[in-house]
Amino acid sequence: MTNDNMPSYTLTFDDTVQIWLRHWDGEFQNRIAASFDVNPARVNEVLKERKFIGSREAALAKRSA
Repeated sequence: MTNDNMPSYTLTFDDTVQIWLRHWDGEFQNRIAASFDVNPARVNEVLKERKFIGSREAALAKRSA
């Protein structure tokens, strides 16, 4: 049972790297958001590079490693 009075999860930089990798693998933003228990708008902020600047580059480096 969930507690609706509790705030949703707050994304970390490592989470945002995973968001980029999952997005590039073709996963839908709403599914990614659900797995992190955040609003889909938080995922969109990452992918539009409004939040966590530099996470895309970190994901690119991780992807090519």
